[in-house]
Amino acid sequence: MAALASALPFSISSVLASQPDSIWLHDQIGASRSKAISSGYRELDQQLPHGGWPPSVLTELLLTNPGVGELRLLASTLTHITQTGKTVVVLAPAYLAVATSLAACGIDMSKVTLIEADKPADKIWAVEQALKSASFGALLCWLPQARDDHLRRLHLAAANTQGWTFLFRPLDAQTQASPAPLRMLCKPLAIGRLSVEIIKRRGPVHIEPIILPLEIPEILLKPLATRALGKPVFSMPSYSVNRYALAATAARHRATLLS
Repeated sequence: MAALASALPFSISSVLASQPDSIWLHDQIGASRSKAISSGYRELDQQLPHGGWPPSVLTELLLTNPGVGELRLLASTLTHITQTGKTVVVLAPAYLAVATSLAACGIDMSKVTLIEADKPADKIWAVEQALKSASFGALLCWLPQARDDHLRRLHLAAANTQGWTFLFRPLDAQTQASPAPLRMLCKPLAIGRLSVEIIKRRGPVHIEPIILPLEIPEILLKPLATRALGKPVFSMPSYSVNRYALAATAARHRATLLS
């Protein structure tokens, strides 16, 4: 086999270099021509297919429950994205304190936009619209329920952007098929630590969970009764999505133009 390989006029590496990012050797972690962004954790970056969070793909973080530390896990990444002037879109957060959590992580809240949507179809539509924005940097979307066709739509939409798309889903979604190239289980351990297990990636199977230390925001170190005493020092644009209301408004506008 070695003799045959040496006789070939090309190398496997040179062939792979000309192929799409979705093609990789089974025993090697996939690489990308798109620039990945560091997670802020060396141990995690070493196991991610691109040496960091890959852009232009759907990344699923499967949680035991919302608020286990998913925002602190992404804090370094989101801070870097907002510092470059790009927008972070927060869609249908699973808990009310998401704005406070982001601000506590040091993220520029002037670059964060909140979109509320109740129906799964509205969430998918809102994601597709957000990813089309020229200022788009990253999307955080909590999606407790998702049909297969919805996930495929999100996957295709993410592929057509240069930003980062993070989808938060329940832990039991790990048994469901997903087009997302990167899927991870996130489980809380002792305070300030998070277990991260990569269950799907472009590369060899990941066996050992990665234990990451999460920085505890200063606000969480204060007694609960005193946390709400200070006034928020940030503002965040907030929008509500109702596709049917938007369609009706557009129809009325067209009728006015044609009359």
